[in-house]
Amino acid sequence: MEQPRVAILGTRYRDFSIEEEQLGPLGATLISGPGGSPADILEVARGATVILAGSRPRFTAEVLAGLSCRGIVRYGVGTDSIDLEAAHRLGIAVARVSDYGTEAVAFHAVSMAVAQLRRLNEVDRSIRSGRWGFGEVRPLHEPSTLAAGVIGYGRIGRQSAAYLKALGMRVSAYDPYADIPADHDVADVSLEELLATTDVVLLHAAGRPDGRPLLDAKALGRMRPGSILVNTARGSLIDFATLVEALRAGRPARAALDVFPTEPPDLSALSDVADKVLLSPHMAWYTEESEADMRQKAAAEAARLLQGEPLADPVVEIGQLA
Repeated sequence: MEQPRVAILGTRYRDFSIEEEQLGPLGATLISGPGGSPADILEVARGATVILAGSRPRFTAEVLAGLSCRGIVRYGVGTDSIDLEAAHRLGIAVARVSDYGTEAVAFHAVSMAVAQLRRLNEVDRSIRSGRWGFGEVRPLHEPSTLAAGVIGYGRIGRQSAAYLKALGMRVSAYDPYADIPADHDVADVSLEELLATTDVVLLHAAGRPDGRPLLDAKALGRMRPGSILVNTARGSLIDFATLVEALRAGRPARAALDVFPTEPPDLSALSDVADKVLLSPHMAWYTEESEADMRQKAAAEAARLLQGEPLADPVVEIGQLA
């Protein structure tokens, strides 16, 4: 019997020891490649039984038609790089890893919020340009005097709320799809109230299916003067051009972004508000621990596909594939 092949595409891992540990005992051979173009994907993955994929490879209907795999497992949550309708039509299962990085993302989001509340990027630039002092960033305030709002109260939103409360902030949350337990000491409010009454807003919501922004010009206009907006969730939640206009108007006064509508982003629009924005390269999810957890769970899904077992986190399910 021919050994199954597992293609690993679009990653920068130093080695594949985590995947080998789970898939090697099943007799699988691991192959890898960048997956940066349709030709790259097909060159490596044609004939593979299962594909493990980072965010870069794009599985269009045409690419999927050239594959003979049982399924594709995404390293991470998003599946917008895969034509799901075509996958279903072609009998290709799709799975993801959606339950990882809780601490990492929440810690990164709150770290960005604190950095902007203390205006650290501005004073850093000031010192490097030869100026000494902090008069230009006055006034700053104690955490216990501030109100924070969390949009999206899933596992990451809850962790962020816990961190914010530990800093002494009052916390409110908006999530039409989740219950906010009374013993969490987090106020359950409308989106409009949250935007109008908080000093820092953290986005932890899922993207809308149609790609429309959750925070449009009207919503951003409700934010407090001097407030801060942090997005570590989905770039589509905020219209980039609208955010730039809102920053010029001071609502919000500053922003911190880890995700963008297109990545890497075109930052030319930020040129005149650059001192108001803190950026990171879609890394909120990353710690050594969260990466290992994600890879272990993705490899476990690949193992299930090889063995014809039900998937733990399916997006497109094609029955028993043994």
